[in-house]
Amino acid sequence: MTRLVTYSTGNGARLGSVRDGMILDLALAADHQRFENTGWTKDSLAFLEAGDEACEQLRALTASIKALGDDAARKAGLLVAEADVQVLPPIQKPPKILCVGRNYGKHAAEAGRPISEIPIIFSRFAKTLVEQGGNVVVPTVSEQLDWEGELAVIIGKAGRHVRRADAMDYVAGYSIFNDVTVRDYQFRITQYTAGKNFSRSGPFGPYLVLTDEVADPHNLDIKTRLNGEIVQDGNTEEMLFDIPAIIEHLSEFIELEPGDVIPMGTPAGVGFTRTPPRFLRSGDIISVEVEGLGTLTNPVINEADA
Repeated sequence: MTRLVTYSTGNGARLGSVRDGMILDLALAADHQRFENTGWTKDSLAFLEAGDEACEQLRALTASIKALGDDAARKAGLLVAEADVQVLPPIQKPPKILCVGRNYGKHAAEAGRPISEIPIIFSRFAKTLVEQGGNVVVPTVSEQLDWEGELAVIIGKAGRHVRRADAMDYVAGYSIFNDVTVRDYQFRITQYTAGKNFSRSGPFGPYLVLTDEVADPHNLDIKTRLNGEIVQDGNTEEMLFDIPAIIEHLSEFIELEPGDVIPMGTPAGVGFTRTPPRFLRSGDIISVEVEGLGTLTNPVINEADA
């Protein structure tokens, strides 16, 4: 299998698979190879909704293109360099974005907050998402814009009352999320909604990495860099509630759907806990790297310049 990317060359969003810096346009490739069932190539959400059939088709399609050869694929216009396209969020309109708060013990400690007995869940809106390389915006009403590098879990099939033992069967893949937060809005009241949902505050991507490429999602290094300096350095093994626990918990109260995104919380090293506090400013570059999933990098600008 492979990793998927949603991208644009100026003529709308496309779904592709990435290998060695080259993107295979899945819709064009399926048409070129005369595949009959091509609805799953429309976008990442269609791929996820198609389930096992899409995975089988993807496997067969990439094998047929490999047999065709890269030179022939390029001549047929099926391959494009990743550097020549605009990468978009891997799922542009997720049904739900369900974030996990305070899921790393050291982060809870640095924030002076207790460890919760049950998962802390809050919602993000798809309108806040920012693509790879897109601008994160410092709002005019606050100067307390902070970073939170995270592993994102992507749900692959619908489920309610999912048992822990079955939970990983509902995971389609993984991506990277930067849960950028306006701290004064977050801490004004006990609800996180406002501080977590400012415009252009949710970097997400660059890829949807399918599960067969990730041996153990509970042992992945996470590093966040601000202007090249490592400010967060953790590992997903530190999560207080693992992926099965979160899926079991979420599915107790809401039906999970293909394309749901679950950012799993952030390790220690955020800006507001530092002495003095450190926040994102116009001109900064913020990057989150998750082992095996790539690097999500975004420049920061002021809202007046957006």
